[in-house]
Amino acid sequence: MEKESKIYVAGHRGMVGSAIVRELERQGYHNLVLRTHKELDLTRQDVVERFFKEEKPEYVFLAAAKVGGIVANQNALADFMYQNMILEMNVIHSAWQNGCRKLLFLGSSCIYPRLAPQPMREDCLLTGSLEQTNEAYALAKISGLKYCEYLNRQYGTDYISVMPTNLYGPNDNYHPEHSHVLPALIRRFHEAKQDGLDTVTCWGDGSPLREFLYVDDLANLCVFLMCNYSGNETVNAGTGKELTIKELAETVARVVGYKGRIEWDTSRPNGTPRKLLDVSKATALGWKYSTELEEGIRLAYDDFLNNPMRAER
Repeated sequence: MEKESKIYVAGHRGMVGSAIVRELERQGYHNLVLRTHKELDLTRQDVVERFFKEEKPEYVFLAAAKVGGIVANQNALADFMYQNMILEMNVIHSAWQNGCRKLLFLGSSCIYPRLAPQPMREDCLLTGSLEQTNEAYALAKISGLKYCEYLNRQYGTDYISVMPTNLYGPNDNYHPEHSHVLPALIRRFHEAKQDGLDTVTCWGDGSPLREFLYVDDLANLCVFLMCNYSGNETVNAGTGKELTIKELAETVARVVGYKGRIEWDTSRPNGTPRKLLDVSKATALGWKYSTELEEGIRLAYDDFLNNPMRAER
């Protein structure tokens, strides 16, 4: 990408999209095309086609998505599949139709099989069954990355895909029911501290292993790959480090300053038992994350305290 290239960031108000905008601006890219959902409904094919025909962006970062935690995914399977699949197909197809030079598609590590060999390599995709709690979302994301691959093969496009691990950071969703595990824990421990509660109950038994990547590190990787990588195989984005949900809860409680007891509700689902990405491919390309987890949680907690968009109780 050149500094004056016309770059469209889809989903620029979300956690990932806003981080990509920050990184692009930090690196001196200034010709950014940004649209809110009200200005551009990506689930409307005619509207998306008109936008691309008029704007003709040279580069596209496709970070727009309908996202949520276990409860949100389980309660809205059809919505998660339909909205994600239709918006990504609209954007990718219109980008191709209008001569976009390069597109980066953002997926999720949940695309990999539930019991994939750990750490999960990019080539383990479609080698086993998916985690049932987020199968609909995963299927939509698999379709998006495969469409990019098929366009490359059939038409010679240069569309790439990145599969990040669990993300957190500025502009995260802290909704008490619809958020992912780390922001949900931040809110839960903060409110427990405010209310003087002696105990906080967390879902499952605390045994699942998870990996977390600070969203600004992901954004840095995305810009790096847009400038330095081409290929049909996706690239994993993570730290290569993991910890149990129990250890995560204890870390969040320490950062927030909650002094009470943590209990576990084993009647609630654990989700995938382990989900660690093999990040050797990104490492071999010359990239490495820079934000350690506890530092990132402190930054995320500061964002929570100062974010006017966080859901109220």
